[in-house]
Amino acid sequence: MSSRGGKLAPEVNRALFVKNLSYNVTPEELFDLFGKFGPIRQVRQGIANNTKGTAFVVYEDVADAKQACDKLNGFNFQNRYLVGASTSSPLRHNGSFFR
Repeated sequence: MSSRGGKLAPEVNRALFVKNLSYNVTPEELFDLFGKFGPIRQVRQGIANNTKGTAFVVYEDVADAKQACDKLNGFNFQNRYLVGASTSSPLRHNGSFFR
């Protein structure tokens, strides 16, 4: 599954979908929390009414994404219990829903 340079092939998904986030959480707070498990490529928070309280967190390495999912699913963050799952498809949301 490796490609050149020791990185994983692009078809291996490194994204987590997280829900039950506080509406007041900042991207910096998400980077701090999820960054404990490895380098993060991107955090995209839901901004539309039907996506608030959700985010995609994309790691550089699939192993880091799995570890974060295992450790943070059910974790109490800002008085809310996080619900996380790894995604099996790439991020397909346009900018009007996620930033």
